[in-house]
Amino acid sequence: MCAAAVALLVVGLLVVGCTAQPTTGNTPPGAATSRASAFNSTDTAWILLMIPMAERARQLTDLAPSRSADPAVATLAARTGSALRTDLRRLRDALKLSGVPDTRPHEGHDMPGMVGLDTLDEAAAAKGRPFDRILTDALHAHFTQSRLLCTGEQNQGQADQAKDLAAAIAKSTGEQLSRLNKLVQPESADPSPTRNEEPAGQRPFSAGSRIATHST
Repeated sequence: MCAAAVALLVVGLLVVGCTAQPTTGNTPPGAATSRASAFNSTDTAWILLMIPMAERARQLTDLAPSRSADPAVATLAARTGSALRTDLRRLRDALKLSGVPDTRPHEGHDMPGMVGLDTLDEAAAAKGRPFDRILTDALHAHFTQSRLLCTGEQNQGQADQAKDLAAAIAKSTGEQLSRLNKLVQPESADPSPTRNEEPAGQRPFSAGSRIATHST
């Protein structure tokens, strides 16, 4: 996808339900105006979307210790959860710096790439391989969308604090996506003649991919 197309797509996603809010509190008017002017609408919309995306993904990774069947998947979830906690702290600091209140415009929404509320319910009710499938599929979508949104912020944002944070999250997310892609192996292009006879427990986690087998 070309840079212009990415920018248009991301700006469209960011402005849905997100508008800059007036500053509040006891900050002197001049200081508030100067501080807020460093952040444009893309900066604040990006932050307000990334916070719930990270919160949902963190809730999913928190389920892994008691539900995952694969130690490698559990390790990936733990690393991702730790990174998400760091991202959330930095995103909230950036939002505070912008002077825009957290109105949570995406509360209850299921945005593209965001771990859905239904997905969280399914994950909470699953255990073993079904849980691992839900987690890896949802994290792949989350990582992919997060990188797209961070690219849009870097291209269309204004505040250095927000753009630098987007670059850091994009780098971290890229590393996590690489780990996930190594964990999930593509299906063979030539299906096995007895594929339809595979026992349910040996079927791949999702169409076109399967979790790698790890020796102990």
